[in-house]
Amino acid sequence: MSNFKKAISFKGANKKVQDFLAQQSEMAKAAAKGIAGDKLYEPIPNFLSTPSENVVTNENNSWIVLGRDRNASRMSGYGGKGDTQCASIDIVAGRMGSEVEAFDESGESLFVNPSFKKDAARIYISQKTDIDKYFDLAAGKVGNAASKSGIGIKADNVRIVSRESIKLVTTTDKKNSQGGDVKSVVGIDLIAGNDDGDLQSMVKGENLVEGLGELVDHLDNLTGVVDTLLMAQFEFNEAITSHFHTSPYFAAPTTPSTVLMSKGIRTMISHLQKTKASLLKQKINLGLFKQTYLTKSGGKYINSRFNSVN
Repeated sequence: MSNFKKAISFKGANKKVQDFLAQQSEMAKAAAKGIAGDKLYEPIPNFLSTPSENVVTNENNSWIVLGRDRNASRMSGYGGKGDTQCASIDIVAGRMGSEVEAFDESGESLFVNPSFKKDAARIYISQKTDIDKYFDLAAGKVGNAASKSGIGIKADNVRIVSRESIKLVTTTDKKNSQGGDVKSVVGIDLIAGNDDGDLQSMVKGENLVEGLGELVDHLDNLTGVVDTLLMAQFEFNEAITSHFHTSPYFAAPTTPSTVLMSKGIRTMISHLQKTKASLLKQKINLGLFKQTYLTKSGGKYINSRFNSVN
């Protein structure tokens, strides 16, 4: 995707410092451009911390805030309510994201609170929090958690990488962090676009393979039933084609009906050339379908060879 923000922007920085840097020598200017890890002067927002917070920051707009649960102003979250047991760790890279400003156009300092929407990247850990509400997440089938411990990770792109395996496991304990009973098994929602309007259940692969396999067998059996019916009809058509009556004149046999003979022969030929061939092709296709999609050695086996779900 295209980047809409300039790679280098000093909007919102201190105008006096910018003017000072502009008057320096080219060598001094080069040393302040941040190239090869050199220091870089850029706008860093002024963070509105609370007396209970231990704020670790530097000139690169990266932050670690050790405090109590909050997602916005000092009055927000369980820390703002004065609750106990709501310790939090807020790790932020790029506070205010693309809208970062330290000073307004008149040179007055700008102050900001945590912004779970605008801050560029965050890992938020809290002992007691409304984690779904803070990140504005759809409820899904598992619902929105409230007044419980939570961890949220947000950035433009998030990757969880394991050198061996990854497990997403729910409901491991009988009690939650607040001492309440965990009374039911809660599942895992995968929600794209933060839209749970059409959230559906996952499929158990082995059960699906077994069910589709039985369906294919039933279709195969039905093909055999139709083939048996076809051959019985073929014999009947053959008898009708050569059917004759006994004449009242000396009990001599009459000649077969020319209309029935003509139609019967064409029908029998059609059954042999088309219907019988189609039934044979159907049986072959069913076998190929089963081999391709429902067996582990198939080229398009419908189950993942690596991932499982219960």
